[in-house]
Amino acid sequence: MILTPEEWVRQHFIMYIIEELQYPSGLITIEKGLLFNSRQKRSDIVVHNNEGMPWMIIECKAPKVKLTEAAFYQAASYHMKLQVKYLIVTNGLKHFCCKFENDKFEFIDNFPAYST
Repeated sequence: MILTPEEWVRQHFIMYIIEELQYPSGLITIEKGLLFNSRQKRSDIVVHNNEGMPWMIIECKAPKVKLTEAAFYQAASYHMKLQVKYLIVTNGLKHFCCKFENDKFEFIDNFPAYST
C-alpha cells in the first residue's frame, strides 16, 4: 500500500478513534466495498456496533483537499446503503461530524463516544 496523503489521514484517524476515543479496533473496517447505483464504491472507514451493524462512516480526504459539499455527498451516498447513525468527513486538519436523526443529518460539535 502506498502512503498517499489520503492514506496518511486515514491511518492517523484510525489511531485517534482507537487510542483516544476507545473505539474497538475489531469493529473497524477499511475500504468496505458496497454497490451504489450499479457502481462499486469503497467507504474509507466504517465503524460497526457490537452486533456488527454499520454505525459510523468516516470519509477521509488529503490535507490539501477542501471539505466541500461533494465530500459530504459522497459520505451520505454510502449512508443510503449502510444506514449509519454518524458520518464524519475529515482531511486530517478539519473534521465535521453529522448525526442522522429524524430522517436528516445534523452537524454535531464532538465525535460521539462509542456505543453499542
